[in-house]
Amino acid sequence: MAQTLPTLRHLLASAAPVAIAVAALTAGASAIAAPLDVEKDQLKLGFIKLTDMAPLAIAAEKGFFEDEGLSVTLEPQANWKVLLDRVISGELDGAHMLAGQPLGATIGFGTKAHIVTAFSMDLNGNGITLSNEVWQKMKPNVPKGADGKPVHPIKADALKPVIAQYRAEGKPFNMGMVFPVSTHNYELRYWLASGGINPGFYSPTDVSGQIGADALLSVTPPPQMPATLESGTIYGYSVGEPWNQQAVMKGIGVPVITDTEIWKNNPEKVFGVTDDWAGKNPKTHLAVVKALIRAAQWLDENENANRAEAVKILAKSEYVGADAKVIANSMTGTFEYEKGDKRDVPDFNVFFRYNATYPFYSDAVWYLTQMRRWGQIAEAKPDAWYDETARKVYKPDIYLQAAKLLVEEGKVKQADFPWSSDGYKPVDNGFIDGIPYDGRKPNDYLAKQPIGLKGDQKVEGGQVVGG
Repeated sequence: MAQTLPTLRHLLASAAPVAIAVAALTAGASAIAAPLDVEKDQLKLGFIKLTDMAPLAIAAEKGFFEDEGLSVTLEPQANWKVLLDRVISGELDGAHMLAGQPLGATIGFGTKAHIVTAFSMDLNGNGITLSNEVWQKMKPNVPKGADGKPVHPIKADALKPVIAQYRAEGKPFNMGMVFPVSTHNYELRYWLASGGINPGFYSPTDVSGQIGADALLSVTPPPQMPATLESGTIYGYSVGEPWNQQAVMKGIGVPVITDTEIWKNNPEKVFGVTDDWAGKNPKTHLAVVKALIRAAQWLDENENANRAEAVKILAKSEYVGADAKVIANSMTGTFEYEKGDKRDVPDFNVFFRYNATYPFYSDAVWYLTQMRRWGQIAEAKPDAWYDETARKVYKPDIYLQAAKLLVEEGKVKQADFPWSSDGYKPVDNGFIDGIPYDGRKPNDYLAKQPIGLKGDQKVEGGQVVGG
């Protein structure tokens, strides 16, 4: 496990006056600052073995936590529920989380607890993989380019007749996703629904998410996805890397679409802590965010020049523990669909550019709209509720405090941060179905979706009711 030296904060603190004096006399030198006087300097942070945990690994390996006076142990967790429960119980100080987890917990879907995030860990990074058998049945429905290869993005319309065939044969079309409030669940549902396939609803009395479903989605932990597909238990899945590329390497499945094709530059993971922990450890929280911002910058700087080194780090057993070649398939700006069909996808993993690390309220609102769309939020809420809930959970003020300190220290550029943002992005037209998203008008957005709850609709007795 990557750890820093617990005594470093004290060593740096004693050296700081001299260092600052030297810096002041050195023309062009970056500002050197003593670490924050953190409330807690030994931390245990959790993660799931996915490549998008990279900011945590890099902050540890490159000494960015150390620079902030923190001794950090990174600990892999068995699944997302265990990870969340351990953050809530205090066994973990914080963790790499699904973007929907702090929101779901705060509104009480599943385990109720007030979780906050001041740092978005990445954009994109997921894919949808189908079994070889399903792909062969679906492939004739996919348009081909002049080179004979499938034209991307591949839409779910091509899958719809295959699902109908399976149902006619009495075979339920089972698919895997990693957690009910995961981006993977919402992206898979979005893709299916955009092709006229109903992915099912949740209700207060039935949390399977399979009410009225054409495709039956259920939870499978990320590292188990390829084996579950190979066994025939599921026909496809939505997951982060390296588990789509693993299916290609093993010859058991074909990733048909990446999430950057479903929603261009979508937020994926966040760093989450309890609101109580953040309140008791404000300087420690700032220090962690500072280290993570530097790690994200390192991952993207000089046009991804550090990605090859990052792949070697992530391949270590204490982090992702997958074959470096598999991790490199996506982390270095390419993505392999069918075996041998490797294409340039330069933004498959984004960690810093496009303000990737800033926790936008509009991102939080999008997740809440999907919870409402599929019945995890059982009843209609006014637009103001979405904004208020986003502000309870997403903390851009803490993020900008950390960024300001890094700018003053000369470790980041002022131009790289959205200082004047109100937390909402402009209207987003980057979705596969062409429906524009305005985070300020969540109910208008829901009303435009052909499949999904809208207005006063709710699920009762296995049926959608209401206007």
